[in-house]
Amino acid sequence: MYTLFEKLKRSIGKLLEKVTKKTLSEESLDEILWDFKLALVSADVALPVAEELAEKIKETLVGKKIGILENPRKLVLDVLRNTLLKILNPPSKVDIFEMLEKNRKMGKPTVMLFVGFNGTGKTTTIAKLANLLKKHGYSVVLAAADTFRAGSIEQLEKLAKRVGVRVIKHQYGADPAAVAYDAVMHAKAKGIDAVLIDTAGRVQTDKNLMDEMKKIARVVEPDLTIFVGDALAGNDAFEQAQKFHEAVGIDCSILTKVDADVKGGSSISIVHVTGKPIIFIGTGTSLDDLKEFDPEWFVNNILSGL
Repeated sequence: MYTLFEKLKRSIGKLLEKVTKKTLSEESLDEILWDFKLALVSADVALPVAEELAEKIKETLVGKKIGILENPRKLVLDVLRNTLLKILNPPSKVDIFEMLEKNRKMGKPTVMLFVGFNGTGKTTTIAKLANLLKKHGYSVVLAAADTFRAGSIEQLEKLAKRVGVRVIKHQYGADPAAVAYDAVMHAKAKGIDAVLIDTAGRVQTDKNLMDEMKKIARVVEPDLTIFVGDALAGNDAFEQAQKFHEAVGIDCSILTKVDADVKGGSSISIVHVTGKPIIFIGTGTSLDDLKEFDPEWFVNNILSGL
């Protein structure tokens, strides 16, 4: 039975075994680290991230005179821990609750635009966040700005009913930017704290849908643009995050299906390519299965037992 992030853990474990058995010359390290990079990529770590991790290890160990009491295994673990924590704690921070409080005091709603690829669980994630915000005492309205996919409005309405929030909608084929705008105007008129905007799932090559998403962003000027990525998407998640960040500028990410992720590399890759934090992770199918992302927890989960 695989455990959470099992493949990434095994890749690191193999590296540690080799480091303790071989002389730490540059030549032997290059060979070890080449295999390590390949193992990381197979665990859904994007190549640029794998290369950075390997380089940090090499910088630490090459030419280092390891004392009798020093353990090369511990040295590598320390390098990995510090590097992973640095990647997963980017300079830009996002605190949704702090933003909500600030905007509430100013008498305006906090507008959140959700973007992402088809099938990542974006609509369900919006409902989960709406549920969490309600539990923290904030009022929420949802915008059904996915007027493209058949059944998308009904799916959002069904979830909204379970949460107990209203959905602002138009007909299928309507201008998504108009739906988003109406939802923001409704929130302002009713004194609602948060507007969560659902959008059609984009593919990187679909220029029309990408342009439509840019239009929504121009019209409503969201406080946060949130990328929803699938932990099971592998290296595709890295490419998707990169494309969306280039198109509209991502402020943060939510990673779904983390409970089913036995590889573990997508999280690291998404933060690395965007330079923006993961704020929540989806850990199941219930509306309550949305947890704040804790980099310390993530890294400890990977390195525990090694």
